[in-house]
Formats: sequence, C-alpha cells, structure tokens
Amino acid sequence: MDKKTLKEKLQEKKFVITSEIGPPKGTNIEPHLKEAEHIKDKVDAFNVTDLQSSVMRLGSLATCRLLFERGFEPVFQLTCRDRNRLALQSDLLSAYVLGIRNVLCITGDHPFLGDHPEAKPVFDLDSVSLLRVATSLMNGKDMMENELDGKPEFFLGAVVSPGYEPLEMQLIKMEKKIEAGARFFQTQAVYELSSFEKFMNAVEKYRVPILGGIVLLKTAGMAKYMNENVAGVCVPEKYIKMMAAAKKEERAKVSIQIAAELIKGMKDMCQGIHIMPLGWEKYVPSVLEQSGF
Repeated sequence: MDKKTLKEKLQEKKFVITSEIGPPKGTNIEPHLKEAEHIKDKVDAFNVTDLQSSVMRLGSLATCRLLFERGFEPVFQLTCRDRNRLALQSDLLSAYVLGIRNVLCITGDHPFLGDHPEAKPVFDLDSVSLLRVATSLMNGKDMMENELDGKPEFFLGAVVSPGYEPLEMQLIKMEKKIEAGARFFQTQAVYELSSFEKFMNAVEKYRVPILGGIVLLKTAGMAKYMNENVAGVCVPEKYIKMMAAAKKEERAKVSIQIAAELIKGMKDMCQGIHIMPLGWEKYVPSVLEQSGF
C-alpha cells in the first residue's frame, strides 16, 4: 500500500480495502497486532471496534494508538452507548492529540445484548449528533459554542445498511449524516448483490465514497442468527446451505469462497470494501487473494 492516507486515497477515487481489529477481553493485545501485521501491505486502514456487541474489552482509543505507533492507519470507532457528550468530546480531542485522524461515528448496540446486560446505557447523543459535534470541534468550538484552544482535524465516517427496508429510511438518515460531516461510509454486511446494486444506484447522487461490508460467515447458525436479529442483513439460503454442508474443518474454506464471490461481485459498484473477520483475521489474506487483490 502506498503512503497516502485513507482520506487522500478516497478523495482520489482509488479503490480501498479496510479491515477490522477487535481488541481483546484483557490486556494481551500482541496477538492482535501480529495478525494485523500479516495483512499490513494489503489493507489501507484498520477499524478498531469500540466494545463491539456491548462486550467489555480493551479500549478502541488505546488500540488505535498502538497501531499508529507501528505504522498502521487506524479508524477510531466511537460509540455513543457508554459516554455522555462531555466524554465524547474529550475522547475526540484525545484521539487527535494521539495522532488519530479517522473517526467512525456510531450510535452503538444496547448493553443488554452484551456480557454486562445490567450496565446503564448512556446514548446522550446518536451517530448524527456525534458527527455534528466532531464537525463543531473541527471548527474550533465545543457543543456549547465555547472556543477551543487548538482544534482537531478528522476524516469522519459513518455506517449505512444497504439491505434495510424501507430503503428510503436509510437514505434519509444517510443524508443527515452527510450534512453533519460524514465523508465516507462503511456498510453493514452485504450478502445480496442485487439489493446492494439497488442501494448503490440510489446513493450515487450523494457522491460520497462507499465501502461495502463483508462479514466472514463461520457457521450456518451464525447466518440464520443474523437473518433473524440483524436489521437489514439477509443471508441467502444458498450460502446457509453451503455452510451447513461444510464439515467443521472445511468451514473457513467455504467462508473464504463466499466472501471472495461477494467481493468480486461488488467491487465494480463501490469504492472499496470493509472486511469484518470477527476473530478470523488470519483468513483475510486468503479472502483478498481469491478476490483478485
């Protein structure tokens, strides 16, 4: 990968590849950094999840800084679930001081979905208002119009769900996010190329970079769970049958085959892909190789 930033590559209409690191539930971060090292030359940036699925883990900001120190380009995922507006603004300023320039603003899953279901949710802001806050900080003022002594510069991103019905609701929210400062989007998992094409045709007018989301399927049960519980995600029956027919030792190979098929189908529709391996980081090189990268 060349030395240009994610922002520069997207502004120059280059096709980009981002992947994801989920910090550990503990302090043993080195294996995760080593996994990232294996694909460093194939990936333009690494998202760092922020207490993904409401499970307590090592923090996103600390992990972003460790990646930055090792020459990676991190994308700081920041959720509204656990912080009020004071903490969110403070973490944004801290991220900038620590060298982080890419921020993905997310509302976040409810705590009852995670391993601390009795945790009190905050949700003082949502993803749209968080984008507005980050933009305000970049303009030198906090939420209360107080002047900042030094202002940050971010490349702000957001999430969109291409398969969500009705699609019009996603388009309305996407417009709000762009108005609030979003300059790129990473999508929820894509498994249906026809609905993704429909979405891409609908959002072409916005002229904003879209990175299609790829989640590696691990089992047929995982696919069924997403169909039942993740809004906007629909795994076709053919992929469920492929995973169900695969023996345990063959599941990774079949998952890679499915991901590569999807990437080949979507890469001419969007400006990049975002791979969410969910612990299967070691298979990302094979996914990219079979996809033609």
